[in-house]
Amino acid sequence: MPRLSRDVLLGNVAGVRAATDKQEELEVLKSIYDGDSAFKQISDTVFQYKFGEEGSYKCFLVEISWPPNYPEELPVINMELFYNKHVVPVVKETVKTGLTHQAEELLGMSMTFSLFEWVKDNLETLLADQPNAPAVLTQQAPAVEEDLEDAPQKKEKKEQMTKSQKRRLFDRFGATTDRPRGWDWVDIIKHLAQTGNKPDS
Repeated sequence: MPRLSRDVLLGNVAGVRAATDKQEELEVLKSIYDGDSAFKQISDTVFQYKFGEEGSYKCFLVEISWPPNYPEELPVINMELFYNKHVVPVVKETVKTGLTHQAEELLGMSMTFSLFEWVKDNLETLLADQPNAPAVLTQQAPAVEEDLEDAPQKKEKKEQMTKSQKRRLFDRFGATTDRPRGWDWVDIIKHLAQTGNKPDS
C-alpha cells in the first residue's frame, strides 16, 4: 500500500475542514438573513447584499464570493455589478478597500456576515463621496448641437418601388387611367353566392 506524504494528508484535512466551515457558515447565513429582502444567495458560494434605500442614488450592492480555500483564503469582493452603475468609482474603491482590510483581519474565520455588518455600520462614511443625484452635464450639450450643424444634411430617400409594384400600379391605373365606369365593381349576386346564406336568428 503506497504511503501518503504528510503534506498531502494535511492538504486533504484542510480541504475537508474548509468544506465543513463553508457548509456551517452557509446554514448560519440562511438562518440570519431569512426573510431579509436585501440579502440574496446567488449560489452556495456567492452572496449579495443591498445597502441603502431602494431607488435612492446612495444605494449599492456588494457581492462576496468564496474561493475554494475560504475562509483560509480571502473572499472575492465585487462592486462592478450592473446595479452599481450609478455609484462613482471612488465609492466603489472605498468600499472594496475597506472590506478587503476587514477580511484580512478575519482570515481563517467565517466572515461574510461580519463583512456585511461592517458595511452597514460604516455606510454613511463609505457614501460620503457619493452625490445625492446624478451630475447634470450642461457644457457638453452645446458641443453636440454644433456637431449636428456641421454634419452634412442627408437627403431623404424616396421609397423605391420594385418591378412588381410598378407593374401592379400600372395595371391598376393603366397608362391613361381611362377605364369604363364600374370596371372594378363587384357582382353582388356572385359575391353573395360565394359568401353563403346567413341563417335568420
